[in-house]
Amino acid sequence: MTGEAALARTVFGRSFQNPLILAAGTAGFGRELAGVVDLERLGGLVTKAVSRSPRHGNAAPRVAEFRGGMLNSVGLANPGLEHVLRDELPWLAANLRRAQVLVNVVGFTVEEYAEVASGLDGAQGVAALELNLSCPNTSAGGIEFGADPECVRRIVGLCRARTRLPLLAKLSPVIPDLPGMARVARDAGADGFSVVNTFPGLLYGEGEAPRLGNGTGGVSGPSLLPIGVLAAARIVEATGGMPVIGVGGVRSANDVRQYLRVGAALVGIGTAALADPRLPERIVQDLEQTHG
Repeated sequence: MTGEAALARTVFGRSFQNPLILAAGTAGFGRELAGVVDLERLGGLVTKAVSRSPRHGNAAPRVAEFRGGMLNSVGLANPGLEHVLRDELPWLAANLRRAQVLVNVVGFTVEEYAEVASGLDGAQGVAALELNLSCPNTSAGGIEFGADPECVRRIVGLCRARTRLPLLAKLSPVIPDLPGMARVARDAGADGFSVVNTFPGLLYGEGEAPRLGNGTGGVSGPSLLPIGVLAAARIVEATGGMPVIGVGGVRSANDVRQYLRVGAALVGIGTAALADPRLPERIVQDLEQTHG
């Protein structure tokens, strides 16, 4: 068996040629990386967030590097569901034959998640929906949806009723009972999970102002690796081996193996791919050689 064949896997009924995917927010809608990255060498990609209506996102600056990682607050900027259905997904369907496409879904009310999921149902070339449960619930004072079991239950349940696509619950690393929340999502109809999202953080510049225009942001980078591996391990165990996409801190083939060792089905790479867009292809090559 060749290394390429050894890496192939079936996850939630879809065939992935290898376990490495580009994490949400780092690949745009794929078109942005055309000519820079050979997306067909990867297992797939998760698109940036899609909301019901277009969003301009947070004030600049949106990204701040620091020793050991990155702080970002893009604010879920995206062109909205209608544009994505008309322009972005058709481009992906026409240009990707081997890499799978997952769509990251966001909402600011429970009902908005279901509307977006319904709109994406049946869209050509979409393998699954990743429900970003770290969004602020605007009707409940800004608390994250993923911090409230009842909100998670309602979002997953409503989306399950509105789409036939596999649903992945993307959970935050700051949830006190991550395995328990995963079971809530599972019982409501989730087909798998994505962990972890970024960790909340704050940095100041040389003056009095925060380095990000929004003040706080999400921490990503190498330090998330052990956090993500532990989260993946705990959810795999708590859900009886349901599919998990392990995300956080991936910079090498060995980092990918860390997630696979604890039972993750797929592994997302994010910040490192922003710094070095060709790194994911080299990681796939390394994995293939190891399994050859």
